[in-house]
Amino acid sequence: MTGVEYLVEQLEQQKFVTKSQIHIAMKMEKNNTDNKVIHFAEWLTKKHTTVIMTLYEQFEEQFYNEEE
Repeated sequence: MTGVEYLVEQLEQQKFVTKSQIHIAMKMEKNNTDNKVIHFAEWLTKKHTTVIMTLYEQFEEQFYNEEE
């Protein structure tokens, strides 16, 4: 259940929403976003390992060469 779905459910059950319910909905929505980012990173890592390694090597080369 998303944060928005939670708020809709609460609104259907009563005529107002408390600050606590809004806080819960916001927290649920943040967790959903965090989970999407984690799942995307897992998918990306599994599907594109060689691309990630190449990009990391380029980053490392550029970052460490600039510091020296």
